[in-house]
Amino acid sequence: MFTLNPLPPAIPADELALLRQAEPAVIGHFRYAGFMSNEIRAHFPDVRISGTAITARVPAMDGSIVHYAIGQARAGDVLVLDRCGDTAIAAIGGALAYAAKCIGLAGIIVDGVVTDLGELRQYGVPVWSKGATAVTVKSLGLGGEFCVPVTCGGVAVTPGDAILADENGVLVIPRADIEASARRAIQMSLDEKTTLARLTAGEKYPDIMGTSEIIRKAMAKA
Repeated sequence: MFTLNPLPPAIPADELALLRQAEPAVIGHFRYAGFMSNEIRAHFPDVRISGTAITARVPAMDGSIVHYAIGQARAGDVLVLDRCGDTAIAAIGGALAYAAKCIGLAGIIVDGVVTDLGELRQYGVPVWSKGATAVTVKSLGLGGEFCVPVTCGGVAVTPGDAILADENGVLVIPRADIEASARRAIQMSLDEKTTLARLTAGEKYPDIMGTSEIIRKAMAKA
């Protein structure tokens, strides 16, 4: 059986551009929810994407819903695939990656495995997954779900959420939290440049960060 829901509203380009200036690892200093398991790894180095999450729940052997999702996706979307626990059969390969390139998909996140790694890199649509395999899904028409809440990398993903991903990891963030989180992370990155300059000038890292004083006070209480 198929469940086919409409696409969520696309997150405005200016909000996604602001989010893309932030590093997931910097947001990880102050935000703890929404980070996918580190089993979900980038297949591309030196890449960072942001986009509107569109989702699909994909039964183990049947890739029909993935074809449908690619047919519905818009430029700038991030396709998030819930593989229902399967880690043996690839739901994404070279031809689908090329189709994604043609529509301008921002990226693909798979809670499972992929195939055709060379072609994925050649076509340039960034992909995150748990690994690779030579076994692929078939178009069986058995069922699947499009634009429903899913789980990927241990995180709940709702269609319309924002995705921020780079080679360090994948973050799912509600649209309402984009501006505050992005601006805080951007400022933290700017502040770090001051820290680096102080290190270059000869200061000690624990002194700059206040750790020396924290340890001194802890030792005084011992």
